[in-house]
Amino acid sequence: MAEVINMPRLSDTMEEGTVAKWLKQVGDKVEEGDILAEIETDKATMEFESFHEGTLLHIGIQEGDGAPVDTLLAIIGEEGEDISGLLNGSEASSESKIEEEKNETTVASSEDNSNEDISSGTEIPEGVEIIKMPRLSDTMEEGTVATWLKKVGDKVEEGDILAEIETDKATMEFESFYSGTLLYIGIQEGESSPVDAVLAVIGPDGTNVDSVLNAKPSSAKKETSSAKTEKQPEDSAKVEGNKTEETQSVTPNDGQRVFASPLAKKIASEKGVNLANVTGSGDNGRIVKKDIENFVPSQKTAPAATSAESSTSKTIAPILNLPVGEESFEDIKNNQMRKVIAKRLGESKFTAPHYYLTIEVSMDNAKDSRVQINSLPDTKVSFNDMVVKACAMALKKHPQVNTTWNGDTTRYNHHISVGVAVAVEDGLVVPVLKFTDQMGLSQIGASVRDLAGKARNKKLTPAEMEGSTFTVSNLGMFGIESFTSIINQPNSAILSVGAIIEKPVVKEGQIVVGNTMKLTLACDHRTVDGATAAQFLQTLRSYIENPVTMLA
Repeated sequence: MAEVINMPRLSDTMEEGTVAKWLKQVGDKVEEGDILAEIETDKATMEFESFHEGTLLHIGIQEGDGAPVDTLLAIIGEEGEDISGLLNGSEASSESKIEEEKNETTVASSEDNSNEDISSGTEIPEGVEIIKMPRLSDTMEEGTVATWLKKVGDKVEEGDILAEIETDKATMEFESFYSGTLLYIGIQEGESSPVDAVLAVIGPDGTNVDSVLNAKPSSAKKETSSAKTEKQPEDSAKVEGNKTEETQSVTPNDGQRVFASPLAKKIASEKGVNLANVTGSGDNGRIVKKDIENFVPSQKTAPAATSAESSTSKTIAPILNLPVGEESFEDIKNNQMRKVIAKRLGESKFTAPHYYLTIEVSMDNAKDSRVQINSLPDTKVSFNDMVVKACAMALKKHPQVNTTWNGDTTRYNHHISVGVAVAVEDGLVVPVLKFTDQMGLSQIGASVRDLAGKARNKKLTPAEMEGSTFTVSNLGMFGIESFTSIINQPNSAILSVGAIIEKPVVKEGQIVVGNTMKLTLACDHRTVDGATAAQFLQTLRSYIENPVTMLA
């Protein structure tokens, strides 16, 4: 008997899930314990195994699609078993069910030889696959195609890398799960699009792509098209006016036409350059991009009135040789990482009531200890590694700092995972050291170097950036003496680490040369009180100033 499998609840906060990848296809045999699919929750991407045996008869949620918990996910039963009753009786409003109903209507219409236009309801040809923008991280809402590794017309094998897609956290390779010919590219390089937007179409060579894309027409598009058609006569005057303006912009005063590329026209318009004064280097004197970029305004273009005014003013006052130039700027499109950083930090700053506490710690013993530790073979420990270890140990003694605000509840995390902020070319990422309190100094050092290298090469996986309970941000290597950071939610605190400064200090009543470092703790006042944060910093100071206590 067929078994209905619904979207599972894979985390305590999960309300809906997204099918990242199907590992079984309709018609495949399924054994108990086989992995059916990879499902993205609000926290991570997890493997979902089958608790039933049989044949996969139906897939209710396609790859890249999301659905609420308990929505029809799949049906497993005996090969050839009739599942129409289960599909018709299911209350799940999945997209696949809607598509089946549309297809049934289309087939019925064709059988009745209806004269209505049914091209809009055509079924997708066999062997053709519509690939949508995947959800490559738990926070991804839209993606940017960084590079296409295949072009329209290229043969694609299952497992081939189609494109490199830039998410809010990293640039990741996206591989094809289908074989065929790349028929259509829906999102060009450098363009962004929401998750589930049409990315590409793969199918047999020679397939009519238009019919595939029109299989699910958008009513909104139809309405828009009709509106444009109706509005066209009304706007004819405006169009003619615009054409006149455009002609003026590319036609010199003597009436001769100026030939320029569309990009050159756009740049010239932005820079305020008159195309009539530019000499083209392209074919037949056509003005191209580089001609605009290299164009230098000539003094002869200055109005005659200016000369007249200058000659008049000679008798009154000497002419001042003021600098002459062009105001210029460049608008660079924000990438996904920068957009998400802005969104997340804005949410943190304006929702969590921040306050800051700063202490200054002596680093004399830490410097001596580091020299001794690094003298061991194959061992390299930085001051930041020592700070991370000290934080993990201090969090064990002050669990209030190792918390998460959940509105009605405060979550006390019994595990300690420290995130380490790493600056990359496009922004900031926070790889996480899982179970930091159980790691030694050398393990922390090796892990930080490995994760930092991955971050700079955009090779971090979403799993390596999730699950932090506390964060450390260090700008000491840039000579910054002290600073404050914005809390990396859902953490309750973040530690800002400054540079080690050599300066006069008082020891035992004597002024001597010492090494100090400033630490600033930013706390969420909803979970961490000032006295608790102060006690945490005192414990942290004792560990850092006496590193031997971290080795005990």
